[in-house]
Amino acid sequence: MLNEFKKFALKGNVIDLAVGVIIGAAFGKIVDSLVKNIMTPLLGILIGGVDFTGLSLKVGKASLEYGKFIQTVFDFLIVSFSIFLFIKLFNKLSFKKEEEKKEEVPAPTKEEVLLTEIRDLLKQQNASRDNA
Repeated sequence: MLNEFKKFALKGNVIDLAVGVIIGAAFGKIVDSLVKNIMTPLLGILIGGVDFTGLSLKVGKASLEYGKFIQTVFDFLIVSFSIFLFIKLFNKLSFKKEEEKKEEVPAPTKEEVLLTEIRDLLKQQNASRDNA
């Protein structure tokens, strides 16, 4: 049983997953800070600091606090939009790096040029033999 656990725990997929979870947690902190410290204050300025959490409907002893739901949906939209912007920026930067790599096509070496000329000459010789 110990050997099976070692095989499982030391597989590349498990280690990759662990790294992904750690990076995901760190990324979550970045997104949380982006939302709390940048996006929410900016949107608060735009909508005049409206807080929906106080909205509720009381019917007898029951209280339907729909304002908290609206605020949670609003917070979700802020978080998802922030992640969208971050991923879009990341993809744009990654795409530029790929374009730079594609543009760096090396010129053929002298040997490659010589081999290409030899290939073309052999093709011409074979074509002239086939026509004769």
